[in-house]
Amino acid sequence: MGFLLWILAVILVVFGVVQLIQGQILLGIVCIVVGLLVGPGGYSIFNKRGARV
Repeated sequence: MGFLLWILAVILVVFGVVQLIQGQILLGIVCIVVGLLVGPGGYSIFNKRGARV
């Protein structure tokens, strides 16, 4: 499960960076933030109280 979350987070962050480069500032920032929240490292919305697993 952690590997799938990591892949999803990477895809979201890369997509967000591409959107920032293309000028879509709001969409880029939202994708990067969601990618950081979904990722298994640090704070994750899928872990209890953001605990590291």
